[in-house]
Amino acid sequence: MKHFIVIIAIIAQAGILCLGQVVENSIPAPSNINQNQCPCIMPDNSVVFKVKAPDAQNLQIDLGKKYDMVKGVDGLWSVRTEPVEPGFHYYFLIIDGIPVADPASQSFFGTGRMTSGIDIPEQGVDFYSVKNVPHGAVSSRFYYSNVTNSFRRLFVYTPPGYDQSPEKKYPVVYLQHGGGEDETGWVIQGKTDMVMDNLIADGKALPMIVVIANGNVASGIGGYSSEAMTSFKNEMTQNIIPFIDNNYRTLADVKYRAICGLSMGGGQSFYVGLQNLNVFSSVGIFSSGIFGGIRNPSGNVFDAENEIPGLLTQSAGFNKKLDLFYISCGEGDMRIEHTKKAVDNMKKNGLEVEFNSFPGDHEWQVWRKSFHDFASRVFK
Repeated sequence: MKHFIVIIAIIAQAGILCLGQVVENSIPAPSNINQNQCPCIMPDNSVVFKVKAPDAQNLQIDLGKKYDMVKGVDGLWSVRTEPVEPGFHYYFLIIDGIPVADPASQSFFGTGRMTSGIDIPEQGVDFYSVKNVPHGAVSSRFYYSNVTNSFRRLFVYTPPGYDQSPEKKYPVVYLQHGGGEDETGWVIQGKTDMVMDNLIADGKALPMIVVIANGNVASGIGGYSSEAMTSFKNEMTQNIIPFIDNNYRTLADVKYRAICGLSMGGGQSFYVGLQNLNVFSSVGIFSSGIFGGIRNPSGNVFDAENEIPGLLTQSAGFNKKLDLFYISCGEGDMRIEHTKKAVDNMKKNGLEVEFNSFPGDHEWQVWRKSFHDFASRVFK
């Protein structure tokens, strides 16, 4: 107990870190809290961390790789990392062996717990920045689930002009998060509202409603098991879609309904979307592990026919029902080669697939770009 009290005291000290500590030629990370200057992003995208913690014995930054911090005579610890890829990255401050959130940075739910995060701007990429364009709105809503027998939360993006056009109805995209995340991911890390506002303002996407629900439905049933997929399908079709159609001005028809998601959410979209083409006409899969390493540890070509009977042998029927079947992956993601093989095999068997890859690993910059690309294609 004493050890944890000491840690809490050190964290309290760390709360004053970096105020006014300007590092030459750097910019504060946009994910910093208030006016904290650090973490500081250098011109080469390396990051400087500074922590005021005179009583700590050992400090590290875990940014995918662990960096040992060096203590100065004034009790200010510091370290400069290697250059970091542009995009959003989770990290921990490790104080005497205990990983904690950095009080200088915002925290995000994304690793199964609240975690610090740093957003490294990508030069020339501003599609998820706030611009002087008409803005939509994101609402937090609760609905009752007869699958979990509890109230659950989801977020709903409505496009600019939704409240001013009471007679207009809109298509809907159901956008799913990944494993270790929840419904806040696409709202906060994914910046869905900014992505959609800018696309609509540029005339690159139709005005649409985007629903971001919590895909963690079957407690204790993980991965892509049939039980987990059945629970998610029931939640989506019995609870979420009826709630949205009853409370929002939707075009409540299969032609105007799409499902997509990242990683685990991509797997959910693959199975639930393709198995329910009477509900969804467009399906998007971003960086999913279903194509290799999870469902297919042998590394053989993903058996799409076994997973979705008829997908290859009756591809013409699927093509007729699917307005858009979209798959993407990060070029540095271990899933990329499995994904490419699966896509090539689907195309060889006549299935129409739109595939795109983006620089980056299994991370949010890839997923932001994937959704941006998917939203610009869907319902057209």
